[in-house]
Amino acid sequence: MLRRFHLLALALMLFGAAGLSRPTFAQTPQPPQTTQPAVPTPTPELKVDKKIQPVTGKDAAPTAEQVAETVIIVYGGGGGRDTLKQIRRNGVERGKVTRTANDGRVEELSYEQRFVRGETAGKDKIRVDQKMPTMEYALVFNEGRIWGIINGTAFTPKQDVTAEFLSQSQHGIDALLRYKENNSTVAFVGKEKLKGLDLWVIDLTDKDKSRTRYYISANPDIRKTARVLWLEYEETPPDATAPSKYRRTFHDYRYSQNTLVPYRSVLYRDDKQVQEARVQTVTYGVKMDESFFQNPEAAAN
Repeated sequence: MLRRFHLLALALMLFGAAGLSRPTFAQTPQPPQTTQPAVPTPTPELKVDKKIQPVTGKDAAPTAEQVAETVIIVYGGGGGRDTLKQIRRNGVERGKVTRTANDGRVEELSYEQRFVRGETAGKDKIRVDQKMPTMEYALVFNEGRIWGIINGTAFTPKQDVTAEFLSQSQHGIDALLRYKENNSTVAFVGKEKLKGLDLWVIDLTDKDKSRTRYYISANPDIRKTARVLWLEYEETPPDATAPSKYRRTFHDYRYSQNTLVPYRSVLYRDDKQVQEARVQTVTYGVKMDESFFQNPEAAAN
């Protein structure tokens, strides 16, 4: 009975915010009749934050904070911010990236990202080890400082490499999930319907005045709502004099340790695909050695 109450309460909030008078649910397909029927992976129970007031009325618009907090609830598998802080405190993610250079040259690499989250994004510790056919190196962000490591020796990364590395955090889903911790502000842009999709659109502005626009599903199916489908931002690359328009799309959502994760993302620069990333495995709650995030030159001294 408690689970039904939670789902009904969140449904009322979400469907009212989406401007839908009556939600519709897709039929659940029946499993094949076999001697050992497949057991579906359960969807985590969704709990409503009592501080978020449901939006009612066909023409009522949600506030930006309502949308952002609903996204946090869903990505936290129903537990919201508390679950994300507990489970995603540290972890390891492995995957592959395909990049397309300005000259059309395609580069493929595998990566391993280790992280320990601080109170804010500026206090995070992140290390990304990248392996290409011709070389291997690591990029490290440690509480605001960034450097590279090759064969145990530290180096200063190129400006474009540093910009790309920082941009992934500044203009990513985590920036929205941690907007309060990072003292960012959110603003409701409106409700849109694009290609048959009902969307909430909100802007996030961080303390450095950098803005990211998020396009979030307002799907009446509670199992698909409040997911970031894509985001957009403008940035001036180090190799350019004028800003470029970027768009990152998110696909193949799955639950990992009761939290929602997109396992594939695609980055476009001025409507041209420049990167595709595929997560192969992600594990949270991994004990992390501080040596992973130390500058070898500082450690030697």
